[in-house]
Amino acid sequence: MGSIVTVDGIKKSYKKRKSKEEFVAVKGVSFEVGKGEIVGLLGPNGAGKTTTIKTICGLLVPDDGSVTINGFDSVKERNKALGHISAVLEGNRNLYWRLNVLENMEYFAGNRGASKKEIKTQVNELLNLFQLQDKKYELVNNLSRGMQQKLAICVAMLADTDVILLDEPTLGLDVETGYEVRELLRKIAHDQGKTVIISTHDMPVVQDLCQRTIIINDGKVIADERVDQLLRLFETSAYQVNLKEGLTEEQREILELKFPIHRWEGLKLEVSFEQEQEIYDLMEIFKKNQTPIETINRTEINFEQVFRKLVKEEVAS
Repeated sequence: MGSIVTVDGIKKSYKKRKSKEEFVAVKGVSFEVGKGEIVGLLGPNGAGKTTTIKTICGLLVPDDGSVTINGFDSVKERNKALGHISAVLEGNRNLYWRLNVLENMEYFAGNRGASKKEIKTQVNELLNLFQLQDKKYELVNNLSRGMQQKLAICVAMLADTDVILLDEPTLGLDVETGYEVRELLRKIAHDQGKTVIISTHDMPVVQDLCQRTIIINDGKVIADERVDQLLRLFETSAYQVNLKEGLTEEQREILELKFPIHRWEGLKLEVSFEQEQEIYDLMEIFKKNQTPIETINRTEINFEQVFRKLVKEEVAS
């Protein structure tokens, strides 16, 4: 599969406003994305992910390195390169909020020089695909967040580009609408061969939708692998423990030092072990502290656990 997006050793620095010190946000990030791929771009806050996204879609110029889209350099051949990518940024900044749904779509379709007949056909196809026909005369400002997100993706598709980049596409959506957006993106990639790059903190979206993930931390790529392979690589024995009573602060510290606790909410905690027999060590600690246990259930490791482990190991190194 040939690469349609190539990010080659990009670097980007900023001057801090108060101290005027130089802050290096991106430190030589490189990766490639092929035609029809759905790729997740992940990273903790402040890791350089947003800077990378803005550089890919032409909002920032790298200090060093390059981005090519369908063979065109994003700096030297900016217009040609950006003609092959559409971006849906957080906050739906690609929409005009005082226009209605239909007016937005007709405006952006007209920008690419399509005829009135082509515009009408394409707009109707997308309105049907995204189930927005009954909303076409509503102002964007009056739409729900889910409807706004669907419209933002519609507008991106009107450009008929090879690559669609989405920043937090499911942020703030209810479960049903988030599922609908994921299925639409899957359909776009599968049926139309679009390349989809998704920047998100929503780990279930990555696990369910993305074929591959690129994880950035401290301005560097720390993982670039298929999602299923990462899950197998970090496969461990994971359990959900439901306690009858809470633990003291000292007891919690002992547990957190000895075992990787992925989540702790009230009387529920998720813990994983490198070796199966470590569950008995955990049971022994609970027994020694006279902590009554309600239930212990084995669970499958999820992508959020993989992500946290990768970032934690990178920080430790």
